[in-house]
Amino acid sequence: METALRVVDTVKSFRETRLSALRPPNEFFDVNRLSRPADMNTAVTRISYNTRYFSGNYGLIVAVLAVYALITNPLLLISLGFLIGGFAAINKWAAAAPEPMQVGEHVVTQKSLYTGLFVIGLPLLWWSSPLGTFFWLVGASGVLILAHACIIEPGIESEYTSAQETV
Repeated sequence: METALRVVDTVKSFRETRLSALRPPNEFFDVNRLSRPADMNTAVTRISYNTRYFSGNYGLIVAVLAVYALITNPLLLISLGFLIGGFAAINKWAAAAPEPMQVGEHVVTQKSLYTGLFVIGLPLLWWSSPLGTFFWLVGASGVLILAHACIIEPGIESEYTSAQETV
């Protein structure tokens, strides 16, 4: 019961911190504010402001791309499910029966189960190319976020942020 309460509190705090930072879609996709930056200094200023202002939306873009990467790489999804499910099953088995189990002439311990999980799971995980997926996720989200942050002009409220910081 205590774990369920912690999960509920974590979801509430996530909703209050991250989801409250989401900007509405009509503001995020405002085509009237699209323009090419005049120079590199303007681009860096826009990127600096927009990454803070649209941080919730950019986090959502990264999450959607991560889900897409997992769906399009089923072997990675299977290997992660195998490893996570294996850890959960071994921990549940160890909590239910803390003493080793005799199977024929072999003694099955928690350590031998973890060894078997790693011997099968790690090569399977390596074969599913998690590093390629990770770098694709970093590259795709970086390009999308930097391009959006660079071409969207900051709103009027950005003129007042420097005045508020000095007060």
